[in-house]
Amino acid sequence: MSDETQNKGNGSDAGGAAAPENDAQAQPEQQQQQPGLAVQGQYIKDLSFEAPGTPGIFADLMRGAPEIPTSVDIRVNRMRDNLYEVTLHLQSESKIQGKTAFLAELQYAGLFSVNVPEEHLHPVLMIECPRLLFPFARGVLAALTREGGFPPLMLQPIDFVALYRQRMAQAAQQQEGEGGTQTA
Repeated sequence: MSDETQNKGNGSDAGGAAAPENDAQAQPEQQQQQPGLAVQGQYIKDLSFEAPGTPGIFADLMRGAPEIPTSVDIRVNRMRDNLYEVTLHLQSESKIQGKTAFLAELQYAGLFSVNVPEEHLHPVLMIECPRLLFPFARGVLAALTREGGFPPLMLQPIDFVALYRQRMAQAAQQQEGEGGTQTA
């Protein structure tokens, strides 16, 4: 049994001796690589709140829950090289009994350094960047509606992957429609 223990120990030692060389070779490569995605800054680009039916709308709100549809849009602007501004545009309109309780609109943006292969660039900009911005934008809208005299607007999480797929499918359908009407 002592021979087996020595052989196992020698095999582990040999593997362990090779690992530091591999780690030493990998470290300069890892140090040279930049992170795939880095947030350089984030900010409110535009913010608007209107409560056109106040104060009477508060009585209506006591009688029922409002409908609050929210639209989402994402815009990307290349600043330079690998620096992009991604803007998450959220617009909510609260209505009860056909009357507008409030309108809230927010454009929350971030500056991102993106170092990914070209084929991954669009999904990173349209999925990952908005996913990082969303919790902050959600907090701004919640505080805005609360300070406007209404319960805080608590947006549910957004599935940015599904939104991306939906928009890519719509773009493909539009392209097919345009391609079918064009002649050579």
